[in-house]
Amino acid sequence: MAQSPDQLQPQDRQKLDRIRHTCAHIMAMAVQKLYPGTKVAIGPVTDTGFYYDFDSPVSFTPTDLPKIAKEMRRIIKANLPIIREVVDREEMKAEIEQSGEPYKLEILDSIPHEAEITRYFIGNPDAGRGKPLEGSLIEPVTHPAGDYWWDLCAGPHVNFTGEINPQVFALESIAGAYWRGDEKKPMLQRIYGTAWETPEQLEAYITQKQEALKRDHRKLGQELKLFSIQEDAGGGLVFWHPRGAKIRYLIEDYWRKMHLENGYELLYTPHVANLDLWKTSGHFDFYRENMFDSMEIEEQAYQIKPMNCPFHVLTYKNELHSYRELPLRWAELGTVYRYERSGALHGLMRVRGFTQDDAHIFCLPEQIATEILGVLNLTEQILSDFGFKNYEVNLSTRPEKYVGKDEVWQLATDALIQALNAKGWDYITDEGGGAFYGPKIDIKIQDAIGRLWQCSTIQVDFNLPERFNLEYVAADGERKRPIMIHRAIFGSLERFFGILIENYAGLFPLWLAPVQIRLLPVTEEVLEYGESVAKQLQQAGLRVEVDRSGERLGKLIRTAELEKIPVLGIIGKKEVETNTLSVRTRQTGDLGTITLNEVINYLENAIASKI
Repeated sequence: MAQSPDQLQPQDRQKLDRIRHTCAHIMAMAVQKLYPGTKVAIGPVTDTGFYYDFDSPVSFTPTDLPKIAKEMRRIIKANLPIIREVVDREEMKAEIEQSGEPYKLEILDSIPHEAEITRYFIGNPDAGRGKPLEGSLIEPVTHPAGDYWWDLCAGPHVNFTGEINPQVFALESIAGAYWRGDEKKPMLQRIYGTAWETPEQLEAYITQKQEALKRDHRKLGQELKLFSIQEDAGGGLVFWHPRGAKIRYLIEDYWRKMHLENGYELLYTPHVANLDLWKTSGHFDFYRENMFDSMEIEEQAYQIKPMNCPFHVLTYKNELHSYRELPLRWAELGTVYRYERSGALHGLMRVRGFTQDDAHIFCLPEQIATEILGVLNLTEQILSDFGFKNYEVNLSTRPEKYVGKDEVWQLATDALIQALNAKGWDYITDEGGGAFYGPKIDIKIQDAIGRLWQCSTIQVDFNLPERFNLEYVAADGERKRPIMIHRAIFGSLERFFGILIENYAGLFPLWLAPVQIRLLPVTEEVLEYGESVAKQLQQAGLRVEVDRSGERLGKLIRTAELEKIPVLGIIGKKEVETNTLSVRTRQTGDLGTITLNEVINYLENAIASKI
């Protein structure tokens, strides 16, 4: 059943954002006091805390973080007021120029001229004289004169630093970050922190983060020989090694089977197309910065594909369809290529080449609700088979700028709501958060340690049918526009595979394990029997290996455990004499000495139940 499962989800998100935003300012105040000459850039709230970017004459190291945190706690203990001031643009510009803060000046220049400009003080520069700041929202309290700091900010913040429990934040790491994310601009130093409402939430977050480090798909991917990112071939490109490729094959085979059983047909489309196609689709205008440069072939520009959608559209347009043919459900495991900056690349989670589990449904307006419900049912089945039972569901509605008729938008949005209600799923409505071309449903899955991952998406599209002049012959003989639905369940195979590694901590269930059973001959004399058993298991469709290393039994078992093999078949003289195996399983423990048929039956039942 769909739900919002995050155990760290705050009761009052606005309260938490105020805490985190204020912690960011307190950290910047502490840094500038401890390291004179440091200039500040931006300091926003993140999903788990905050950060601030600094231009400092000092190169920060992890040993600086406790010192900064100690100063932050001093500021909190001082219970300084947080004061909001509305400022005049020109006066503010003059003050910033005098203070020598170039990044603040750029921020000021980027604020629209019609917008109100505000800054927030920590402490009151006039507190020693008891004089309140003009425009202050709260009355100042007496503190030592000069113990204050400010930055341009829209807020919000808490009223006093003392409202923050000094045990609810921690400074986590230091990283480099280009100003404005532009590689041509200065490299700044970013300090990350986390903050929560209670010390218990902070402790839970730290525990979760430590567990996440153990499950890091990049580390496990190397240890288990699943994949690699070969820098010699260019960053962000995935090389699937034999074991990882085996799992990928199993995922793809399962995906195709499920789609064929649910009324989909499969497509295969090219990897490149004439650049004009991307201009017609609008990707060249709206998505150009994420596309690789085009190439010239016979004096024509060709573009490697960042999306599969236009190819499916052209397939639909290849012939005129009747309303009787609709819906058409077409699915493809289509590899796409997108330019990601090197600093944004992250293992399998953010790459430059990846395979989307794309599907597009072309249907009549009155078929939208039924088709969306079918997608939700298929999504639930597939995610459940991979062990994901809890979701956070978001419904995004019409934004301010959009294409398509209002009545069609309303029809599509009502259809999405009808399908969600039919599933009985709770959902969060993001008013105005839809794409310009249609409303959408996004599904985040909860993993084994409570994290949420964005995977599945379902989007109604009024734009591409219009751009490509798609039509069908209606019952009255007129030609009309079909409704196009985009949907992906995994999102991308690469990212979903990374999520699976971390969710399972590398302990893949039997049906997905690249090696399901490893045979461990304890002596050279029983190796021949082990080879014959392996052939019989392979003939039964099982994935089996024989450890031929000749190591002692304890070492054989330890190696198999490190490689996370789910089932071990130990072979000694007794097993050879009785034509059996001594079986140990990760799922149920020691099964004892059993016949080969019993081993096969056990494995087949476990695979069928997807454990």
